[in-house]
Amino acid sequence: MWCQRLLTLRPRPRGFHLVTDELLAQLPELAELRVGLVHLLLQHTSASLTLDENCDPSVRADMEAQLHRLAPEDAPYYRHTDEGPDDMPAHIKSSLLGVSLTLPLREGALALGTWQGIWLGEHRHDGGSRRILVTIQGE
Repeated sequence: MWCQRLLTLRPRPRGFHLVTDELLAQLPELAELRVGLVHLLLQHTSASLTLDENCDPSVRADMEAQLHRLAPEDAPYYRHTDEGPDDMPAHIKSSLLGVSLTLPLREGALALGTWQGIWLGEHRHDGGSRRILVTIQGE
């Protein structure tokens, strides 16, 4: 079976957000599959997807703080500045972390580790809603 659908995540403030449950709520067909793969493509250049800690929110806060140090706003060497001081750092963070994940399916659920969850990295102050194209392959 192949299935593809475009999901929309609600707008969030800048930072890292655990979105596993929000995504799974929009993918009821996963429950029908015994084995497969789920590919997630975030269709934006100023946000990211990553797989990380799903329990302690301080991990997400620490990740945001560290990435802000790596790609600060208003750096004097940025040339791309027309879309605001948070835009170029958002592109850098998106490229560093990536915009896609491929995850295994097992017995109707994502086969994630005990402490793993899907994070949306929102790298703009007001990025708006975010689209994720989900492609499912399985049986």
